[in-house]
Amino acid sequence: MADDRLMESALVGCLLGGAVGDAIGLPREGLPPARAQKLFAKPDRHRLVMGRGLVSDDTEHACFTAPALMKSRGDSDRFQRSLARSLRLWLLSLPPAMGLATLRACVKLCLGFKPGSSGVNSAGNGPAMRSAIVGVLWGHDRHKLRDFVYKSSYLIHHNTRAYQGALTIAVAAYISAHESQVSGHLLLSHLRHVLDGEDSYHFISLVEEAIDSAKTKERVSNLALRLGSHRGISGFVEHTVPCVIQVWLRYPNDYDKAVAEIISAGGDTDTTAAILGGIIGARVGKNGIPSPWLQGIKDWPRDMKWIERLGGALARSQNSQKPVSAPRYNWPLVPFRNLFLLLVILFHGVRRLLPPY
Repeated sequence: MADDRLMESALVGCLLGGAVGDAIGLPREGLPPARAQKLFAKPDRHRLVMGRGLVSDDTEHACFTAPALMKSRGDSDRFQRSLARSLRLWLLSLPPAMGLATLRACVKLCLGFKPGSSGVNSAGNGPAMRSAIVGVLWGHDRHKLRDFVYKSSYLIHHNTRAYQGALTIAVAAYISAHESQVSGHLLLSHLRHVLDGEDSYHFISLVEEAIDSAKTKERVSNLALRLGSHRGISGFVEHTVPCVIQVWLRYPNDYDKAVAEIISAGGDTDTTAAILGGIIGARVGKNGIPSPWLQGIKDWPRDMKWIERLGGALARSQNSQKPVSAPRYNWPLVPFRNLFLLLVILFHGVRRLLPPY
């Protein structure tokens, strides 16, 4: 019973932590650190709409992954088909923003391509957005972990680096949720068991650089510069994943400090904060996430209470002999919500052209 409660806390914390990081980081998405600092000061509260926040595709993808895990009942092919259905419907709801690779792959899915052939060659962050929740659930089983992360990754991004990055995030989320101590040594030990083959050396070396950087307690923005990301942390896994790992190792139990630091590094801030927030949220649970940040998200129809119920349903589904359904929401409202978010994004686009410079 205690283990069940711990798993539920980890799953709920992973989803909520990702959503809060996403919402806090969204107003600064795509900005260099200096410009973001002038426009928004510290990333210590919601600044999207009158002190309130909304989530982006980072949270939506994590929330699509959870029901697919529930429906899979341990079968990765069933998981992939379910996730593909969710992504088709998501595209048809007219989301206001997404990566080009995700757009191309989702269009292919809508045109009838099978999930195994829909992915495009891109090393973007999409798979890493979906993998933390997979790691919390399946990190104890090396073979299932690799299989589920692979099916999630190659559904959209048919790229080895994207898969390796997603697998690294999944392993980190598992350690965060289930191990008593967090360390770079432990992360490398797990990774070397799941990342096999000669082509994994490059990614392992990136993780090692992140671990060395964390040991010196340097700012993550310095690591991003050394990795070649000069306008904040880019949207590619070879920049995002090492930076996320570096901040996680420095602040494994301190959600708000970790999220604030990675957002301050600039770049793809909603995604980096969502991925990092999911990893640390899996460890600290809902109660470890600042309450004002949670309460400040005023999204609909998939609000924070719905996301919390989704995490609970996923936890229950693992020990239930009967299928457990994901909580319902008023799906016809989603296109209207997306239109509202599009208008907000356009407003922020204009705002970025104005002083202070």
